[in-house]
Amino acid sequence: MNKKAEKVSVLGAGSWGSMVAMLLYENGYNVSMWSIDPKQVKELNTKHTNEQYMKGYKYPKDLMTYNKMNDSVKGSDDIFVIVPAQYTRSTAKELNKCLKKDNLKPNIIDASKGIEKGTYDTMYQVLEQEIDPDHRKSLSILSGPTQAESVAIKDMTLVTVSSKSQKAAEHFQKMLMAPFFRVYTNNDVVGTEFGGALKNIIAIGAGALASLGYKDNATAALMTRGLAEIERLGKAFGANPLTFTGLSGLGDLIVTAGSKNSRNWRAGYQLGQGKKPKDIVANMGQVVEGAATVKAAHDLAKKKHIDMPITNAIYDVWYGNANIKDEIKKLMERPARPEFY
Repeated sequence: MNKKAEKVSVLGAGSWGSMVAMLLYENGYNVSMWSIDPKQVKELNTKHTNEQYMKGYKYPKDLMTYNKMNDSVKGSDDIFVIVPAQYTRSTAKELNKCLKKDNLKPNIIDASKGIEKGTYDTMYQVLEQEIDPDHRKSLSILSGPTQAESVAIKDMTLVTVSSKSQKAAEHFQKMLMAPFFRVYTNNDVVGTEFGGALKNIIAIGAGALASLGYKDNATAALMTRGLAEIERLGKAFGANPLTFTGLSGLGDLIVTAGSKNSRNWRAGYQLGQGKKPKDIVANMGQVVEGAATVKAAHDLAKKKHIDMPITNAIYDVWYGNANIKDEIKKLMERPARPEFY
């Protein structure tokens, strides 16, 4: 199939969704976007800007965005779902209707990072549940250290595509490869998703430490011990521990917990300043994925009897009004123990 003939729909026109769309556009694909926000659709189609998410970035005039999902999905060979994690299920339900209406069976890939509140399902599980098998050729996950601002300037970026089907993973690998954008594959969907989702919790902690004046040693300690918690929980759900040393684990953790460009880091910074979570979310104007994920991780760890002290501390501060300085003191004064257990 000629690249120009292959139609691609990107559901979600936020910072990351629109940058994935641009990557595909520049790779020669016939791509369009969908957004639930009519004002954003109008801005993208008339001014070719996306100021709330990608300030100062200009999009090509022939990259169309639609407010009706079916207008973007119709005739698509491949569909990227890139909406906030807590909206993935509602998006998938609507997508399934579109696919049934036009009798489509595309390859579908999700690039959201989170765990659904209440169900504790990963995004792969949500898509698996909501998209009829007769209307999906394959399911995959895109993850890794991917700040949209860096992709916008074509900074070197490496990601991984995870799928239970190697053929599907290689299909999206081929689609996304670019001179500055390198794609790997793996078959550990659980590990890939847990790494991508749970690192947002640690990023909140990193932002809080920065606001309290802690330096590099503390940040390194937080990332390292945070990664140990992520691995412990992931292993309890069948993940391969090696996955957490890769792009969707350690790689994503470094870029998210170590950069002011991270929404979760910025949310944590405000949390460390003593601001209330509801005010932080209102100030951000964008979704703080780690806020929902920390509750899911806290509950899952409790259910599985997994030791996750950092996660529990961040949960207690965000949801229980605990004092962040007191929580740090408690963490540092825990009984001595081996590093690996």
